[in-house]
Amino acid sequence: MAEADAPAVRLDETTCARLLPRRDPAGHKGTFGTVICVAGSLDYLGAALLTAMSAVRAGAGLVALAVPRSLQPLVAGRIPEVVTIGLPVLNDSSDIDAGAAFELLAERAADAYVIGPGLAETEGYRSLLLRLLAGSRPPVVVDGSGLNLLARSGEWWKGIGCNCVLTPHPGEFERLTGSSVGHDEHERIQRSVNATHKFDQVIVLKGAHTVIGEPTGRVAVAPFAIPALATAGSGDVLAGLIGALLAQGLRLFDAACLGVYLHGRAGERLAGRFGEAGLAASDLPQEIALARHELSAHST
Repeated sequence: MAEADAPAVRLDETTCARLLPRRDPAGHKGTFGTVICVAGSLDYLGAALLTAMSAVRAGAGLVALAVPRSLQPLVAGRIPEVVTIGLPVLNDSSDIDAGAAFELLAERAADAYVIGPGLAETEGYRSLLLRLLAGSRPPVVVDGSGLNLLARSGEWWKGIGCNCVLTPHPGEFERLTGSSVGHDEHERIQRSVNATHKFDQVIVLKGAHTVIGEPTGRVAVAPFAIPALATAGSGDVLAGLIGALLAQGLRLFDAACLGVYLHGRAGERLAGRFGEAGLAASDLPQEIALARHELSAHST
């Protein structure tokens, strides 16, 4: 079993404040990055909307939401700040045309992608995901159904040409790696280290005291264990948040650490008002913006 090259760092406000991307007073929306979110299906359009709204509130200059063309009318305008992209679908099928979808996305300038939240786990999306990962392109956050599609794709990590942040919950981690996450923190850290070395990508192993690891051996652990965050859509919000931070120029490990910290801090703030069982994922994006603003006071 691989060992971490350095002891795990405990994330705190001082450490994470240093990671905040600077906001140029003379900047414009292009300065702060474009995120394309490939997310959602008929049964899980909410996941797509949560991902996109989170990216907006996390400071991305422009957020685009890519959904099957047949579903585009259902999401267009739902979030006024988000533009939509209609992905071509195959004739007489609910699946996307992967080749045409890839060409359409390639025409768009993106600083980061988020792919996976709420996707239909179809062959078309599996092909699109592998194409997006194969080239030397902007960084990609792979979440949710995207991770399940990778788990069905053999030795997928050998064909990756871009840098990724993988954000599995314990079940997705087990499908992706073939091993469980373990029960105690030390075991979770070691499982995460093993996976980062195997896949050569940053991994965010979600759960109480989320573990963030990168292939160099650096590991960070979040201070949060918040039952209120164990709710549908919470992970979609985190994926959009990390994608927005990548688009703003942060390195993968730094974006993952800051994203996990802001997500946890927002959850902590909301749990103080709603309790352990009243938080909804749609509460998080606005609170993330407030948590970022609060954290910025510690960055000077």
